[in-house]
Amino acid sequence: MQEIDDFIARARHLPPAPKVLPPLLQKLSSPNVPLSDVIQLINVDPGLTASVLQRCNSAYFRGSLPAETVFEAVTRLGFNQVFRLVTSLSGTQIFDGSHQSYGLKENELWRHSLTAAAAAQVICQDLGDDENVAFTAALLHDVGKIILAQVLEHIYDRLVHEIETRPCDAADTEKQLLGVHHGEVGGRLLAQWKFPPHLVAAVWSHHKPETAGPHRRLASVVHVANLTAYFLGCGYGYQAFALRGSPAALQILNITPDHLPGYVLRTKDLIESIQALLGLKP
Repeated sequence: MQEIDDFIARARHLPPAPKVLPPLLQKLSSPNVPLSDVIQLINVDPGLTASVLQRCNSAYFRGSLPAETVFEAVTRLGFNQVFRLVTSLSGTQIFDGSHQSYGLKENELWRHSLTAAAAAQVICQDLGDDENVAFTAALLHDVGKIILAQVLEHIYDRLVHEIETRPCDAADTEKQLLGVHHGEVGGRLLAQWKFPPHLVAAVWSHHKPETAGPHRRLASVVHVANLTAYFLGCGYGYQAFALRGSPAALQILNITPDHLPGYVLRTKDLIESIQALLGLKP
């Protein structure tokens, strides 16, 4: 654990810690949490509140009268829609910029993460699992790459060579070359940001979800959502060479490879509505 902490501490630029998301998820883990408590948390961040209202009052959602408070936004859009909007807006701040040492174009890591989040929502609709938690875990599953990208600048060619000549899981290759992989770094970063343990475990173990203990089901959802995003062509970097699906994840979720084409098609439709909500170009 200390090795991972030291690795994070050496990073030149840490992504901004989201203020609202960790306590919001903690609140939602309690049954029958009052809606007023959730709204109060969102109101703590004036910038986030302004962004929520701006999206709610966009041409895509605008009603006869503009929403002037978060409560009015929740009434108009519904709580789940507002939660995913808050989560996605937090993600735009975390993933802002380019991570070309992963062979990714500007904002491609963000688009991959957002597509994985949409896929996790689709998967949980079938499974009956918590869509909001899975959406958040999948959105943040690659946050560790932001840290590793600052180190990979120096060994990127070697990393790609290893993957192309000796195909293996990308996280295993990172572990071999750096001593850590992006799941571990991301999970530890979420722990430092005070995210709940199940989110930390799902991000930490998303390449090997069977190792996530009591949280292996959520980690498996994130794993399959990650695959779905790659199938849609979002996030091709060096990992395109080393994408390996986990049979254990399918077994844990009691699904088969035959489910994946349906997830891909439904995710494609959902991501279009999420992009419209955020004001993003397709």
